Amino acid sequence: MLQSSLEFLRCVRCGAKLELDVFLSEKEIVEGMLECKKCKLKFPIIHKIPILWDDFANYLSSRRILGGKLYNLVCSPKLKSFVKSSLSKKENDRSNLEEKWSKIYQNSKNSKFYFEVKKNLDALPSSKLVLEHGCSIGITTNHLADSHEMVFGLDRSFSALDIAKKHFKENLDYFVADSLCPVFGKLQFDLVLALNVLEIIEPRVLLKSISKQITKGHFVISDPYDFDRGPNSVKNPINESLLRINLTDLGFNVLSSTKKPSFIPWNLKLNPRTTLNYKVDFVIAQKS
Repeated sequence: MLQSSLEFLRCVRCGAKLELDVFLSEKEIVEGMLECKKCKLKFPIIHKIPILWDDFANYLSSRRILGGKLYNLVCSPKLKSFVKSSLSKKENDRSNLEEKWSKIYQNSKNSKFYFEVKKNLDALPSSKLVLEHGCSIGITTNHLADSHEMVFGLDRSFSALDIAKKHFKENLDYFVADSLCPVFGKLQFDLVLALNVLEIIEPRVLLKSISKQITKGHFVISDPYDFDRGPNSVKNPINESLLRINLTDLGFNVLSSTKKPSFIPWNLKLNPRTTLNYKVDFVIAQKS
């Protein structure tokens, strides 16, 4: 975690500023603890990544294998004790699934989809504050950091962000967090991205939440509308038309170049013999 990120972060429960206790620091904070003095919540920083979850034990309850890895990663006795005390719950384990998808994104980073996204992003004006929801291994955030002042990425997967953090830049930072939680309080961003996340976060709820993060600026969103995921899918899916209608209702103006649905190829290499081929819709909207 970058020391400079502290000024932007807020408690996800009460919105208060966080205090930082550093245990190990190099170019950035490797191990430490973020604490809300108001509601007493603590958020660990492990392997340079803050885990800004309302209940850390609950986060690990569905990631038991990851919890063991985090325990082995940390050096500080205080942090080891905190991780150990949070390992009491046990549910279905997502650790291997999140590691698997992190590798899939790594193997698929040269997909035409990312080329098209970067090309469109390069045409946008430089921004002071940028946020990407569901940033995964940081393909887009890493690119944005070359031309924007400060870039943040949020994702639920520690495994994905651990890969993203390997590309150190002084204006780029990542956080394990739920996109619907107020990680940054009422902070306003000039550019917000949400690429291919509408199947895992209720679309209308996410759009409304992101709308509050932009008073003046751009919102870039894409999705293949793959909602056929059984019990793991969202309850209220949307399509190309409804996405644009919702954006307009929230005060956005959809750029003319993206008013019509697009079909950008996004090829995900699941293994050496299997590729998942999506056609992704891409939208740029603006508040001015």
